[in-house]
Amino acid sequence: MTASALVSDTAVAFASRGPLSDAVLRALTGGGGDAEHSALALEAVTASADILRDDDVQLALFILYASSYGSLPSIDPSLEWDPHLITTRRILEDALERTLREVVPMPALPEPTVDAVGRSLFALAAADTGPSLSRHIAKKGTREQAEEMLIQRSAYTLREADPHSWAIPRLTGRAKAALVEIQSDEYGGGRPNRVHQVLFANAMRAAGLDDTYGAYLDDLPAITLASFNMMSMFGLNRRLVGAIVGHLAAFEMTSSIPCRLYADGLRRLDFHEDVVEYFAEHVEADAVHEQIAARDLAGSLAEDRPDLLEDIMFGAAACLAVDGWTGEHILGAWTAGESSLRQRVSL
Repeated sequence: MTASALVSDTAVAFASRGPLSDAVLRALTGGGGDAEHSALALEAVTASADILRDDDVQLALFILYASSYGSLPSIDPSLEWDPHLITTRRILEDALERTLREVVPMPALPEPTVDAVGRSLFALAAADTGPSLSRHIAKKGTREQAEEMLIQRSAYTLREADPHSWAIPRLTGRAKAALVEIQSDEYGGGRPNRVHQVLFANAMRAAGLDDTYGAYLDDLPAITLASFNMMSMFGLNRRLVGAIVGHLAAFEMTSSIPCRLYADGLRRLDFHEDVVEYFAEHVEADAVHEQIAARDLAGSLAEDRPDLLEDIMFGAAACLAVDGWTGEHILGAWTAGESSLRQRVSL
């Protein structure tokens, strides 16, 4: 295989984006783990001008995380804990975390109380001035841009809630109860057809898109993969439990109004109601979730574990920053009359 070789799943096919992702793909799909990809990972992060927008690095890390999620059938499950692959993942995670801590603007730390943390998180979300994809879709987005928006969201939303669920066994008491309350809604409250992942898959099919996980992996830019990789890194590393809690709080606080705008735009563009339903479902649900996430989850965790306060605020700030950079990429491409995808998908 070469750096541009194609890896085929039973349902999807995707290509590597450089020597590192090629080596990781080969290792995870039957080539076995060895030291090659670890050396390539060190070379890649040392040479990279921008880890967050590095296609080879972000695809390699995405695939390594896919091994734990079980989201790509071609990945050999027996290699999930291969020590060489874990070493490679750690190298890439260290580079991603280091970059985020360097470039994400940190807010002032509040007192570690439920009320102070809740107010600080709401203030942080309210001060966010990132580009509004939802407003663009609501007012003037085209049907093709709405379809691209769905594709851009697919890496996370077809696995919606899963990155944050890694935190459940790492929490106790009030914070654990709050997270389980939120996640229960995300997973449909016991109703399989109301699982948010399922609703989004319905939306993609109703829009004429492929709802197979990874079907559009080749088309997702590095910054989109970086957003999902950041969540996975926060969720899968116990020492970053504060960061994943802060991320979820910011994520929920910036969801309800955008989902209403997306729904408005999709109706304006005459999309099928199954496409609208996913976003309409989140208007009310996330308005409730934001209160639980900010106060009962993040606030109570900070109160019970003041040592996690800084990471809680870091996770929230990182969520807003990376989502903002992703939005800038997408809107910038659309303003220039271009596709926001790596290659235009035949829709």
